[in-house]
Amino acid sequence: MTESTPTAGKDAAAGGPGVSVPVPAAAGGGPISHAIFRLARLHRMYAGQLLRRIGLHPGQELVMMHLWELGPQRQTDLVRLLDSDAATMTRTVQRLEQAGFVRRRPSPTDKRASLIEPTAASHALRREVEQSWSQLEELVATGLTPDERTEALHTLERLEHNLVQAAADPGCAATEG
Repeated sequence: MTESTPTAGKDAAAGGPGVSVPVPAAAGGGPISHAIFRLARLHRMYAGQLLRRIGLHPGQELVMMHLWELGPQRQTDLVRLLDSDAATMTRTVQRLEQAGFVRRRPSPTDKRASLIEPTAASHALRREVEQSWSQLEELVATGLTPDERTEALHTLERLEHNLVQAAADPGCAATEG
């Protein structure tokens, strides 16, 4: 009788159904974190495929969603709303501007600032963005019951809350378990 040895496929299977990426031993102390990393990477990849069809890159649609809902915003407000950094937001707005989806106009209340506003072309894009997000949601949650979807959302919100708390109190992450 031969002994079986661990293989990448076996390690991957231990991670759950359909997992194709082996979990390195060094990540053994953080299986949830490793799963979040893999999930976020795949989610962004599929979002990118859906959004490319309509001329956007991942993250740009989030900027547009806020502009469509809130109207013109200062770039600093978009940075805060999306928990981004100034350099990333500058590049994102520049690309959206080049694509014709946003325009800048002077702020009526602050001569140093400009407002970023959605264009008519972007409003025509809104339905396609909404459809892309619905497709992505269905892809992600296929096979889950309504109760499982609710529980998954609740769990993700708890994980996000934990990270927000840790960011606000760096000592928090080391003491909670």
